Amino acid sequence: MKPIIDHIQITVKDLEAAERFYDRFLPIVGFDANKKVKAYIQEHDFHVVEYSHDLLAFALTSPREAFKDEAIHRRKPGALHHLAFKADSRAEVYSAYEELKKIGANIVAEPKLYPEYSPTYYAVFFKDLENIKYEIVCNK
Repeated sequence: MKPIIDHIQITVKDLEAAERFYDRFLPIVGFDANKKVKAYIQEHDFHVVEYSHDLLAFALTSPREAFKDEAIHRRKPGALHHLAFKADSRAEVYSAYEELKKIGANIVAEPKLYPEYSPTYYAVFFKDLENIKYEIVCNK
């Protein structure tokens, strides 16, 4: 087995707003927004929007009614701290940063070197509409 992730599924409060954001964000990291499927999974009572790529599927899921008003915090046990997408170059990180600004992503840290991680670690950090933190990184 190789440590390769097949799919990621994230629960969001507002599926329609999230879909509009991710329709613009995911192409920045290589997804084709036209390759998405919407479904209602009756046995689990949730709606899902799934974006497909040959290497990874990324899905958004509606919340369970009992949890829809709970605050999201990445430091809560069981929560996603952040998710990093790998870029091929620093120029690609910077280009992604420029596109992220255009789509209204909340930029947490502009692209720069992070020598505390490694001498070549260059990344931009941002949050989506629901404060889920992401990173685009080149470690070359």
